[in-house]
Amino acid sequence: MRTDEEKASKGGAADHVDDLKQVTTADVDDDEEFSRQEQRKIVHRIDARLVVICGVGYLVSLMDRTNTSVAAIAGMTKDLGLKIGFRYSIIVLLFFVTYIVAQPIATVAIRKIGPRIFISFIVFTWGVILIGFGFVKDWQQMAGLRALLGFLEAGFFPGTVYLLSTWYCRHEVQKRYSVFYIIGAVAGSLSGILAFGLSQMEGLQGIRGWRWIFIIEGVISILVAFLSYIFLIDFPDRASGAWGFLNEKELAFVVRRVNRDRGDVHVEPFTLGRFLRPALDLKIWGFALIFFCSTTVTYAIAYFLPIILVDGLGFGVGESQCLIAPPYAFAAIVMYTSAYVADKYRIRAPVIAFNSLITLIGLPMVGFGKGSALRYTGVFLATAGANANIPSAMAYQANNIRGQWTRALASATLVGFGGIGGIAGSLVFRSQDAPAYIPGIWAAITSQLVLLLTAAVMSWYFWRSNKKADRGELVIEGSLSVNPFALGDGSTSDFDSDDLLRNGEREVDNQKANRQPANCCLQPSNLSIQPR
Repeated sequence: MRTDEEKASKGGAADHVDDLKQVTTADVDDDEEFSRQEQRKIVHRIDARLVVICGVGYLVSLMDRTNTSVAAIAGMTKDLGLKIGFRYSIIVLLFFVTYIVAQPIATVAIRKIGPRIFISFIVFTWGVILIGFGFVKDWQQMAGLRALLGFLEAGFFPGTVYLLSTWYCRHEVQKRYSVFYIIGAVAGSLSGILAFGLSQMEGLQGIRGWRWIFIIEGVISILVAFLSYIFLIDFPDRASGAWGFLNEKELAFVVRRVNRDRGDVHVEPFTLGRFLRPALDLKIWGFALIFFCSTTVTYAIAYFLPIILVDGLGFGVGESQCLIAPPYAFAAIVMYTSAYVADKYRIRAPVIAFNSLITLIGLPMVGFGKGSALRYTGVFLATAGANANIPSAMAYQANNIRGQWTRALASATLVGFGGIGGIAGSLVFRSQDAPAYIPGIWAAITSQLVLLLTAAVMSWYFWRSNKKADRGELVIEGSLSVNPFALGDGSTSDFDSDDLLRNGEREVDNQKANRQPANCCLQPSNLSIQPR
């Protein structure tokens, strides 16, 4: 006769639940070596070193991939004949083809090579490529270089999202993602102003102003690559020896803390099957779909806002390049506010839904509003809501994933679908639809409706699964029959909050042991803690 443990491992449920003893986990901030104040100082040092340098890298990444729009209105369209057919859209699109294809390879490479070497190398290389943009002779050469740029940038965003998620507990991550993304959003705020200034170099050394935009921004990327090589840090389990960073005791504390929160600091040995197996989990694709719907709007705005301001709202070139900044500044405020609320109250899907509703208010104002003032106000709302959902979707996924290689694949699929959103965003606003761009507006509205439906379905799934786990009918992924971090004194992790239960999204994969039968265990292939 099989034991309860065997039944649980085979069938995902346990009989005689009332007889099973519950296990509790330690509060992530209860540490035997460091006080709460000392812990906060350590976390802030991680913020200053990791979030800032990743954010600066993301700034140049966004600036370098979206500067085609400001170069287009500065003379590139005329010089390269980009108004013929779909040439401009093709140039924008090709970036995302290679960007998507290279995602899985890049997330494996960053774990194998290490963030400092890998990220600094790709940033340096794409900086060189960007300088080459300034010397192209025709649109085909520009298209080829855009494809190379996409291949190189493919490793940056999923790699940094993955890296950031390994250093923080789940209830801390969205604020960090937001700061990271806000620093990057400065590219959206300032790229137009910077491009306007660089375009004033028209004729210097016999080079057109739009070409100087690419050349100087490529040089900036190379400088950031050198900074990344000096200051970027590795994953927590192998970050010892980083220049001017944490000592061995402080790093050990970080590992203990993250292990208490979700138990997946130490990486499992890589196998292709282990890396690809999580692709069968539908929720990974649900997170990716939410991200796709968000990036469809953000990329559409990034690529076409300068053009819409000129062709649709009647502003001049200089005015349009400067009017790009205010909507992104407003988006930064909305982004951090929503992240603060989400982390404080430990909710994800309701915040995502709220941001999507803001976008849905703004988009019709842009497409159907009367007068430039009303339509420009709509740009503020659409830009803010869509961009605020980028870190929200990243945190929603990060909170529900366990295991290093599962996290790597999930980051690749999330950002890969974000790249597909970039393809969609590059195609929805067509020059022949100017000045109102109504088909593009409807496509963006549809994406937000799909986002709301997906978030609702996933919240219902989490709510139902949590109810089953509470009754002992479901074994949560990543659970251990004996929790090595349990205190046994009735204390629980800070993240296991009834607030999440009320909102139907107490994250399934990271359910705490005191909500699970102690004798339920998973098969070894499903465990996400690697023995030390």
